[in-house]
Amino acid sequence: MGATSSTSTFDLVQRFRGGDDTAFSQLFKKYRPRLAVLIRYKLSESLRERIEVDDILQEVFLEATRDIGTFTYRSPGSFMSWLSRIADHVISDEARMRARVKRDGGEQVRFRSESNPAGPEPVDPATPSRTLLQTERAARLHAMLETLPPNYRDVILMAKIEGLSMEEIAQRMQRSREAVSVLLCRALQRLRAFRESDV
Repeated sequence: MGATSSTSTFDLVQRFRGGDDTAFSQLFKKYRPRLAVLIRYKLSESLRERIEVDDILQEVFLEATRDIGTFTYRSPGSFMSWLSRIADHVISDEARMRARVKRDGGEQVRFRSESNPAGPEPVDPATPSRTLLQTERAARLHAMLETLPPNYRDVILMAKIEGLSMEEIAQRMQRSREAVSVLLCRALQRLRAFRESDV
């Protein structure tokens, strides 16, 4: 009994709250398959065509790492229920954002890149103020990325700039999908923490 208790959800949550990153990795591995199925089910057909389940998973686990202090363990199923509620919020936010983009006359698409050669070239609606704002944002992002360890920076660039899938990143980094997912969650968490401290 003592051997299995260290991998129970309750124990893993406690260890993660105490700063044990391997506990987060184990939680991710334990809940990822079921959560992926749940997310696929929750996505509408139109969203399913445009959103990767892995992208929603990343955001759910990123929010979970940030909000773990608010989670209360009540029963063996309570952690999955909590993750499911986070997934609902993430999917709703994504649907609202896509509806807004569509209403504003555009559609969010992945631009042309090495992994997406059929994608469109980015359009430059260049007004001087917009160009300046974009340049400032790019410079801030570049400065933030430079503060990250190389593997964090690489995984963010591949996932968020190049738009590679988890499989493509895993192949390129020669790691498992789970390892890449955990790495990306950690990297984005560090980037957000830096951004918040920079405000």
